[in-house]
Amino acid sequence: MKNIFYPKLIESMKGYTKQKLINDIIAGIIVAIIALPLSIALALASGVKPEQGLYTAIVAGFVIALLGGSRVQISGPTAAFATIVAGIVATNGLEGLAMATVTAGVILILMGLLRLGKLIKFIPHTITVGFTGGIALTLLIGQVKDFAGLTFTHSPIETLEKLIEVVKTIGTINWQAVLIGAISLTILIVWPKIKYINKIPPSLIAVIVSAGLVALLNMKVNTIGSLYTVSSALPKFNMPNFSLFVEMLPNAFTIAALAAIESLLSCVVSDGMINDKHNSNTELIAQGAGNICSALFGGIPATGAIARTAANVKNGGQSPISGIVHAIVLLLILVVLMPYAALIPMPAIAAILFVVAYNMSEWREFVHIIKTSHITDILVLITTCVLTVVFDLVVAIAVGMVMHYLFVLIKKFIAKKS
Repeated sequence: MKNIFYPKLIESMKGYTKQKLINDIIAGIIVAIIALPLSIALALASGVKPEQGLYTAIVAGFVIALLGGSRVQISGPTAAFATIVAGIVATNGLEGLAMATVTAGVILILMGLLRLGKLIKFIPHTITVGFTGGIALTLLIGQVKDFAGLTFTHSPIETLEKLIEVVKTIGTINWQAVLIGAISLTILIVWPKIKYINKIPPSLIAVIVSAGLVALLNMKVNTIGSLYTVSSALPKFNMPNFSLFVEMLPNAFTIAALAAIESLLSCVVSDGMINDKHNSNTELIAQGAGNICSALFGGIPATGAIARTAANVKNGGQSPISGIVHAIVLLLILVVLMPYAALIPMPAIAAILFVVAYNMSEWREFVHIIKTSHITDILVLITTCVLTVVFDLVVAIAVGMVMHYLFVLIKKFIAKKS
């Protein structure tokens, strides 16, 4: 049974010391501060209310840390889900999203119980880089409207439709919004390079400075509060609409596939940082439970967040306790400080997501593959990326996998003939 489900929390408690607890608490607090603006930004990019991003980080973050197969994994809303969630919400509403997320959670648990955690190694690196780059591109395009303060005449859902709408409405650009976005972007880029103070998350500084400027100078820039009703209420239990099960099943498989890939990739990265080995089946079960709980309490899909996990390790996180602390701190912030989120300017949110898109894009790896790989790998890479932007992740991965293994068979056939 340990090969299928054995939470790292149990293993971590062996020889757990007071100093390790202190380190975990400090790391958890720092990661929570990092996660605060990111969770809000990713919720807005996903087409849901700002507090729903925090609900996800709190509920899913707690459950996955408690049950997960990694010592240091931090889970919550991620950029990988933003466009997928936004599409579901636009067409099927929050009820559809809840049903899709709960179903995805069940699929993830079944994947773990069936010991499918090792299957990730069969997904070629070119496909992973391709769809990651495609997701980053869709996220970036989706934020141009808020960064430039554009006034759309339509409400496009698809990425290409959004790009067309940006071109059509470029004449409505709000230069005050651009200024706030540019200031926020500058802070996000420059702040981490400043010694001694770079421990403070740049995204937090960006939202504080931009909100202060908009309020003090009475600038005509959209804020979260001018577009959304911000709530500091605790998440409430909501039963999903099971009549939507069949309709939401394809979306559920998309969410489950992406959650599995992203979370296990994050585990692999963190393993290298702490010289440990995660339990992939346990992690899948935990991700499934976390997503079910997130949906039941008003959240959105969650998965392991590579950047937040890395920040956890770099700040001393040594066990799942840091992930649990991160969730508890976010809960306290939700209750006490959430009303102030209404002051955050939308261009600052867009700037944060620009940086998230850049960091997740793996453009250097993308270029490296194009420069050094066989033409067949390049075709798989570009096709996966383009299909992710034009269609969706499922189509991109399916076509990419078929292309990859078809090319492998052709190469073997040619090798035998020669």
